[in-house]
Amino acid sequence: MTSLYVDSPTGSGPNPLDLIEQLLGSNEWPFERVTDDEITASVTGKWCEYHMRFFWREDGRVLQTACVFDARIPDPRRAKIFETLALINERMWVGHFEIWSDENVLMYRHATIADAEAVGISPEVCETLIETALSECERFFPVFQFVIWAGKEPAEAIESALLETVGEA
Repeated sequence: MTSLYVDSPTGSGPNPLDLIEQLLGSNEWPFERVTDDEITASVTGKWCEYHMRFFWREDGRVLQTACVFDARIPDPRRAKIFETLALINERMWVGHFEIWSDENVLMYRHATIADAEAVGISPEVCETLIETALSECERFFPVFQFVIWAGKEPAEAIESALLETVGEA
């Protein structure tokens, strides 16, 4: 991912979506600035197309990041996916996975509170938010696929997908 340097003045800081927009553009990822408070983007990952959404709430000084998988959950697997979410979210340090019920899709979501005293949300934090969302989605995508399409039990899917190989062949 391309890094970004922006010289931010002190005070309430810039709208972090301006920084997000610059990062998306510098990585040549297609995006749309829907409103002053929302950006959507598409990012092609190793496993699928991710639909990212960024929301800025000036009143609460909160930047919300969401990364939606390009996959629907079949109704018969929904209960197993909820079990999978519980097991995965226990492992998460930042953000969490959930089902967006309106669309019946999986998503990663995280909210960050801006520093009201200094520069708000820095370019480095914006960059880390994007990198974290994408890396967590890439890391756990196979787990969800094992549960949804291979019929594996959640614990088995996690063990299989997150197996770390040691050594060389």
